[in-house]
Amino acid sequence: MGSGFLSVEFGWTEVFLFVIAWYLLLRYWESTGKLDEWNASRIFFGMILMVRTDKGQKSLEIVSKPRKFWRAYGEVSLWVCWGAMFIVTVMIILAVIAAILMGNQAEARPVSELVAIPGLSPIIPLGYGIFAFVVCLVIHEFGHGIQARAHGMRVRNFGLLMMGPIPLGAFAEPEYSEISTSPRRERQRMFAAGPATNIFAALILMVILGHVGGQFVAADPGVHSSQIVLDSAADDAGLEAWDVIISINGTVIVDGGDFTNAMADISAGQIVPMEVIRHGNGTNEVLMVNMTDKYDYMIDLGYDSETLDSMGVEKGDAFLGVNSPSGGTAGVDRLARWNDPNFGGSAFGYAISVPVSAGTILFTPFEYQGVAIHPAQEEMLDSGDGWLASILGLSGLLILMNLLFWLIWVNLLLGFTLLFPMIPFDGGHLFKDIVHGTMSGIRNLGKKTGLYNIHPLWVEHVTRKASSLSSLLLLLVMLILIGGPYLALL
Repeated sequence: MGSGFLSVEFGWTEVFLFVIAWYLLLRYWESTGKLDEWNASRIFFGMILMVRTDKGQKSLEIVSKPRKFWRAYGEVSLWVCWGAMFIVTVMIILAVIAAILMGNQAEARPVSELVAIPGLSPIIPLGYGIFAFVVCLVIHEFGHGIQARAHGMRVRNFGLLMMGPIPLGAFAEPEYSEISTSPRRERQRMFAAGPATNIFAALILMVILGHVGGQFVAADPGVHSSQIVLDSAADDAGLEAWDVIISINGTVIVDGGDFTNAMADISAGQIVPMEVIRHGNGTNEVLMVNMTDKYDYMIDLGYDSETLDSMGVEKGDAFLGVNSPSGGTAGVDRLARWNDPNFGGSAFGYAISVPVSAGTILFTPFEYQGVAIHPAQEEMLDSGDGWLASILGLSGLLILMNLLFWLIWVNLLLGFTLLFPMIPFDGGHLFKDIVHGTMSGIRNLGKKTGLYNIHPLWVEHVTRKASSLSSLLLLLVMLILIGGPYLALL
């Protein structure tokens, strides 16, 4: 339904032909004066169209009027970005240490997955991807622009970088002479405002996503599993992944609690009827299941008797063989249940759930190959009786759910990726200013104490070297982490 919105798959032949056709079209527009007429130009070997516009200037002036508020916002953004840069740096270091100690265990992914271009990458659908990238890039650059105006810097143009209909980036074109001569703290706020605005937008959208997720209900009662244990009772009886279990031994199964209670009343060795709704055709079928022993199964997995005693697992407990049985709304629950108003929970649990949910959202497209909710779980959903569900219906809710998901995903992707401490990313500029500020502090300390004297040019030299070295080092690390699995295949 919603997840397939404008999803298109391209082969490398189609991509090559598209790039050649786009290049020739740009050359034609350039020769006929169209690019000059549109205030546009070709960059990056003439393959990318840079489109400039002065539209948005009036809106920028109006929005950036409360200067004190936006300067305070810039200071908060700066602290958020420092924290995010620390997290990004720690994750990179841990990944490098893990690769050194255990070897690169990452799976060699298809090359097309490494290209974060909607429609070309199998993990980013064309329709949702283009819309999300355009919106998130505008948010990012508007964040820079507001912060520039709040500190008195002029913004000449906004614009997009295009490859055909696909947005590759956006930019706010400030007066670079004013940026270079502005106080360091103001410059840092401007660089931090873009990524931080993306992160803030993602958090706000995650709250909205939770409320939309609460509008769904299960189309049918019962539980399902994405994995069936091989040679288990369920496997031998013919249960398959995504089949919905609606009763066991006469006990109606509505949710996970019913499943647990039903299994508690059954012993190993019993043969009981289990009614299921088959995935794919929706037919009801009764399977006869010969329950195995959960205690023996877990002993075979390597658990000891003391551990099983502490877990309450006893000899003779029935074992069906389904991993993590879940209700019909599991597809949206994994993304939004933590923030469903009907879910409840403590403030501490809510705070912990935010980064967990963000991580879940970031990894979901890789796990499900470009969809927010597994198609089998999407089929298990229905619209509830909430006001939004009554307006949009099931199809509208699914489209809105997927749209919010991709907006969150792209905002998080941009927010954290652009904080990598390498030029030309915002994180690279922040890192450069941090080094310059540190070296200037060391120089000033030497002047005050009279212990040493550092020339200003030495500060500039060290800053440039540190910035270049960090960019080069991070580039090499990323190439090793990404390219390592491919080298292992040689």
